[in-house]
Amino acid sequence: MNARVERLRAKLEEPLLVSSPTNVRYLTGFHSSNPALLVEPDRIRLFSDFRYRETGEAIEGVEFVETHRDMFLHLAELLEGRIGFESTHVTYARYETLRDGGLDLVPRQGLVEGLRVVKDEDELAAIGRAASITDEAYERLAVERFSGRSERELAWRMTEIFHELGADGPAFETIVAAGANGARPHADPGDRTIEEGDAVVIDGGAAVDGYCSDCTRTFAVGSLREEMQRVYDVCLDAQTRAVEGIRSGVTGPEADALARDVIEEAGLGENFGHGLGHGVGLDVHEAPRLAMTSSDTLVAGNVVTIEPGIYLTGVGGVRIEDLVAVTDDGPAVLSSFTKELVTVE
Repeated sequence: MNARVERLRAKLEEPLLVSSPTNVRYLTGFHSSNPALLVEPDRIRLFSDFRYRETGEAIEGVEFVETHRDMFLHLAELLEGRIGFESTHVTYARYETLRDGGLDLVPRQGLVEGLRVVKDEDELAAIGRAASITDEAYERLAVERFSGRSERELAWRMTEIFHELGADGPAFETIVAAGANGARPHADPGDRTIEEGDAVVIDGGAAVDGYCSDCTRTFAVGSLREEMQRVYDVCLDAQTRAVEGIRSGVTGPEADALARDVIEEAGLGENFGHGLGHGVGLDVHEAPRLAMTSSDTLVAGNVVTIEPGIYLTGVGGVRIEDLVAVTDDGPAVLSSFTKELVTVE
């Protein structure tokens, strides 16, 4: 019996059509670009097209149903009655297709995601392996030359290292932002040549067995200007205090304040414009959310990022990020690469 499906069934008021590929994978292990799963009281039907038939038929505990490539059009013919659907994952066009097929549709949100926020031992192990590969990637990158190379070249090198170390690949497109580009939290790596005196923000993560890691470090190419050295010191203090305060029972706003208060006391509050962190698992951004506006409360088994950043427009930025597993007793930090400022050539 699939324990995850059984926990989901206990929350349902009607059969649920799960159409998020990530949620289908979480519930069944089935990895497809075109899946759906109907969880009913007495059976589980897994839908996909011909390309995934053999894989789908090998999934235990489900009844595989091959559909046309336009799966939702076919589902409108195959299904009937009152059915819940994932309203955050079904487009309006697909909703219309199902509705026009005569289904009585009930919008539901967060039912599977509510299960995913607490990781089991296997999930924690996969995330831990991904984090270890990410740490090793930073170790290797830190002994290479930065100056004279482009942001794009360094980002690609990080991807190469992930593959060399046995990861599935990067969990997301690696961010490399040097100099003034570092003031853009999600800057796209470009052709800018990294120069002496730059602070270089690198945000990367490996994927292992579908699970993600996420870690940011900021490097100094030679000596940083006094202003940026101060920004680094403040960010490190804020990040360290936030990590130390993470445990079950802490709310999203309370966690955010652990770092934000330090940065505001330093007079840099307006330069920290995003939240403290987010959950990580099969998706690199998932619940819970650590921010001033969050309604989440941490529980044991959550895996979250702790990533305060300080960004000076036209000058540069600093972000320091660890991946942390939440326990009742405090944080279990999964990121081990040093947070002390690393100077590179």
